[in-house]
Amino acid sequence: MRIKQYLSAALVCVALFSACKKDEPAEKVPEVTMSIEGNALNGKVNEKIAFAAVSPSGKSYQHEWKLDGTVKSTTATYDFTPAQSGIFIVEHTATNSAGSASFKYTVNVGVPTVPVTPTSNMYVTNMFEFLPAPGQNTNKTLGIITAAESLKGKKGLVSLGAWGGYIVLGFDHTVINEPGKEDIIVYNNAQSNFAEPAVVWVMQDENGNAKPDDTWYELKGSEFGKEGYVRNYEVTYTKPAVGGSIAWKDNKGQTGTVNIFSASFQSFPNWLTGTEYTLKGSLLPTTGIKPGGLVTSMPFGFGYADNTVNGDKLDIANAMDKNGNAKSLSGIDFIKIQTGIQANLGVLGELSTEVVGVADLSLVK
Repeated sequence: MRIKQYLSAALVCVALFSACKKDEPAEKVPEVTMSIEGNALNGKVNEKIAFAAVSPSGKSYQHEWKLDGTVKSTTATYDFTPAQSGIFIVEHTATNSAGSASFKYTVNVGVPTVPVTPTSNMYVTNMFEFLPAPGQNTNKTLGIITAAESLKGKKGLVSLGAWGGYIVLGFDHTVINEPGKEDIIVYNNAQSNFAEPAVVWVMQDENGNAKPDDTWYELKGSEFGKEGYVRNYEVTYTKPAVGGSIAWKDNKGQTGTVNIFSASFQSFPNWLTGTEYTLKGSLLPTTGIKPGGLVTSMPFGFGYADNTVNGDKLDIANAMDKNGNAKSLSGIDFIKIQTGIQANLGVLGELSTEVVGVADLSLVK
């Protein structure tokens, strides 16, 4: 009898326990709201965006924030400060025993621009880098740092030497890519039958630090894709013991010299250490060069510096990426000009680009 009473009591307890369990609400998938509404956001370089996930019920969840697939935070908040322009995916996930809930943002961070003001200069105002190739003017008045600096804020004159010699310059404002118009002019000393073409590269200040440390885009000119045009070209120049002609070798197995007429003149840049240096860029064809009693170097169709009389007008819309695909740029802040042809022109010496000035066409009166 007593055993039956115990069993009855036990069954009653089990029944009561089961009833209590049924009365408890089931765990629900996390419910959170975002402090920033909407899935699409616009941001600015170096400006913080403060994300937060809020639980209206006050319940605690496990949190995870990812930036382009990489976990950045495991709390309810995440501060995102874009270091450069681009499109970024920010995703939040809240998790509990019942499951998880996610929310995804697409953040469009525009390229920083510096607007034109009444005091903006039409010419480049900064000279960031100058590295000429060997040549008849390198280490002389036209081929030294002072000559490169002469282009700041006005016209001047600098020689870039043989193939690969270059100069990097910057504007005090963003040069806007105007649809259907040329945007930049590079002044030169070209003649109708004597051009010394240079490849032109442009850069936008993607990270907003006012330095040319982002991506260079070559401007596609008329010789792109033709025989003799070579991308990813490299030349290594070797310093002679005393002076005279400079030997070179390229990454295609070819060798040659930059002819220097004075055996005592040293045209290897005298501010460089070591006995070799390598320049990289794009090589242009020599098809326009006609040897003879009077050497001529005819201009190309379009798209190069020191190419046509009275200056070369260039269109930012011709920018292309490393694969030769068109690159849409809203504007540019920096420009690089680089001698594009490797050639000796008899008594005239090596073909070497000269730059007289660089200006924003929209400000040229």
